[in-house]
Amino acid sequence: MGNNDGVTHVIDDLQWRDLIALSTDIEALTAELARGPMTLYCGFDPTAPSLHFGHLTQILTVRRLQLAGHRPLALVGGATGLIGDPRETAERTLQPRELVESWVERIRLQIEPLLDFTGEYAARMVNNLDWTDGLSALSFLRDIGKHFRVNKMLAKDAVSARLNSDAGISYTEFSYQILQGMDYLELFRRYGCRLQTGGSDQWGNLTAGTDLIHRIEGASVHLLATPLVVDSNGQKIGKSTGGGNVWLDPEMTSPYAFYQFLFNIEDALVPTFLRRFTFLDREEITALEKETVERPSARAGQRRLAEEVTTLVHGEQETRQAIGASQALFGRGDLSSLTPATLRAALSEAGLAQVPGLGTVAELFRTAGLASSLGDARRTVGEGGAYLNNQRVSDADAVVDASELLHGRWLVLRRGKRTVAGLEVGP
Repeated sequence: MGNNDGVTHVIDDLQWRDLIALSTDIEALTAELARGPMTLYCGFDPTAPSLHFGHLTQILTVRRLQLAGHRPLALVGGATGLIGDPRETAERTLQPRELVESWVERIRLQIEPLLDFTGEYAARMVNNLDWTDGLSALSFLRDIGKHFRVNKMLAKDAVSARLNSDAGISYTEFSYQILQGMDYLELFRRYGCRLQTGGSDQWGNLTAGTDLIHRIEGASVHLLATPLVVDSNGQKIGKSTGGGNVWLDPEMTSPYAFYQFLFNIEDALVPTFLRRFTFLDREEITALEKETVERPSARAGQRRLAEEVTTLVHGEQETRQAIGASQALFGRGDLSSLTPATLRAALSEAGLAQVPGLGTVAELFRTAGLASSLGDARRTVGEGGAYLNNQRVSDADAVVDASELLHGRWLVLRRGKRTVAGLEVGP
């Protein structure tokens, strides 16, 4: 998986892709990476049943380092997930242990396909509950807590924000940075780990580990923080975008919705997304950036981005279904070739209404929200702008037969070229 050329140039590639926001000593890190395989880690806390789109920045940065000949440790925080990283707004709700354990497993299964767990540079999954669960409070306070200075802990952004709010902060969440610092120390001791990666908003927690290793082991180790991905309004993308969270779990965000999220990003984000989330080379990315500027209506950059990233996360088959669905809904593909799950996901995105039974074309267009009244529906049909399952309909008062139902349950209605809605028939 690695190659000597990649080892020397991986930092250059990360910089070109705008993936380095902060680092401890970039020159020293570049030199150490060039000397041979380095063990690195990135942590993911199970604070939800799935990772979201924003986490891809970290996973794919780790993958780039692995492709360049380095050994990743992917840490899923069974211990830190029980505590919760302090937010600037309010205290987290502590989740039951059994629930956090199930989330650890789900997140592990999301990370595993994106890294290589075989060969010379094989990745390894680790769980910080393994070295935290049996630790006594006295040992934790004497061996680890002794090395942390409260004045420095108070300076962390999330902590200081909470101290100045009505909510305050519990000792539990205040201690989170000690737990994360202990993770780096433990991985340094167990695996010789010398680099931790994370988001720039985690810088305070990241430095807790380097400080602890320096105090206890007298060693200098490295940090690399990636910038946040934000939209043109400065809002973090992938966690709380206008339409809600964009999850990696296909049951929480369907592959079709995931594909559409990427296909519909604003033109200004295309260069950033292509560089950070794909493994296309510089020449192809530069060409796509140029085409996005010169021919924005073609959406070439968005199309390639959506295809590449959806394939990475959900695989080729689901990506083909997502592409097929987006084409078929607008009359450029075969609706019957779509699986029930893809068809339902696509119609849910377009707008899906439930109906107990079938009626006339006009009634169904009104129910689906494609016509304001029966008269409006009849006019649309009369003007030749009404389609049922991509077939133009000519009789507004014809009763739709059950044989028209796709997979025995759905109808795709379209008004004109671009306005689509779905109906799901049944109880």
